[in-house]
Amino acid sequence: MGTSRIEEILSAVRDGTLLVPDALSALKSFPFEAVGEHTTLDTHRDLRTGAEEVVFCQGKQPGHVAEIVERLAALHGRALATRASRDHYDSVRLRVADAVYHEMSGIITVGEPKTVKEPGRYVAVLTGGTSDMPVAEEAALVLGWMGSRVERVYDVGVAGLHRLLSRIHLVQGANVLVVVAGMDGALPSVVAGMVSRPVVAVPTSVGYGAALGGFAALLTMLNSCASGVAVVNIDNGFGAAQFAHRINEAPLAGTENS
Repeated sequence: MGTSRIEEILSAVRDGTLLVPDALSALKSFPFEAVGEHTTLDTHRDLRTGAEEVVFCQGKQPGHVAEIVERLAALHGRALATRASRDHYDSVRLRVADAVYHEMSGIITVGEPKTVKEPGRYVAVLTGGTSDMPVAEEAALVLGWMGSRVERVYDVGVAGLHRLLSRIHLVQGANVLVVVAGMDGALPSVVAGMVSRPVVAVPTSVGYGAALGGFAALLTMLNSCASGVAVVNIDNGFGAAQFAHRINEAPLAGTENS
């Protein structure tokens, strides 16, 4: 149960249009709810953190994912699932007709993204190469789902730095940046040296043998000589988006009391 629904119930009790027993019945799934014998949904998460629970599909049976997504959509009016395969999506569609599959990112969505609260602020999502786009798209879609404006700046890696420089005004105008790169993983350090805002670095598993499935890029990013770089796990576009969105929503310095 999301924050908005809880507010509706409490307002109705206050206004006398909903009796207390009926309110208690409406809140019966608060703060958690079992789905079959395989999952316990955290229906309290939106109230605590501002974001509903998200389904991580990898390793889950398609039928279980379908049940979870169906229940989340019923509770919140929307749902999001990551690392989803086509089989996961096909099972979800049998239960939730309006589910949408974003194939590049492996994301399933039901319902609409949150409204952007601050259109003047945006998160720039950059990639070193086109091969990094699946991870970047996971980050971009999750950011948009949570209510952040997103600007994509793809294929601007250090092998051709002029590509990044040609879009530097868009990059420097971002409130926070998610920089996704595999291979040598050098792009976040370059970007962090050009901007005054936080950089969230995402190593990807893209690269030949010595890239070690993303470990080379991860170590490069952890050893960044530029300031203001935070690093998430390999291929973790979702985690980068969650972190970047919280930064993007935070009041800017000097505006807390305005």
